[in-house]
Amino acid sequence: MAGAAQALPGDHVRITTNPVTEPFWQAAKEDRLVALACGDCGTFRMPPTPYCPNCRSKAQNWVELSGRATVFSFSIVRGYPGFPDIVIAAAVLDLEGAPGARLVSDIIEVDPDAVYIGMPVTVTFSPITEGWKIPLFRPAENS
Repeated sequence: MAGAAQALPGDHVRITTNPVTEPFWQAAKEDRLVALACGDCGTFRMPPTPYCPNCRSKAQNWVELSGRATVFSFSIVRGYPGFPDIVIAAAVLDLEGAPGARLVSDIIEVDPDAVYIGMPVTVTFSPITEGWKIPLFRPAENS
């Protein structure tokens, strides 16, 4: 698909983990999408934080999700330092099965002009540096 939105090449993407975020990245390495829910009140929180914003509990429950999401907001980026011809569809996504949790990711294999708020998407995982994988999303009809 000529002109399709894409992600940065994986060898240019690096992540940093900490004890709170590492379970998310370990799951991604296994092609699983997870979200952190409070182990006491059930409130989802993405990005992961050490304390629940609702009840301040430190209890954690990592929930495996379906991989489906809906575009909440997006921006089309045309050109990136070192990649002048790249087109990126950066999006904030509502995660199915994790009410209130949102994830920032890229939508790939889509005409950038076809991205819209409310668009259904599904996850795919792409290798990045140091053996990690990053969740990316495709239009649901392309999956």
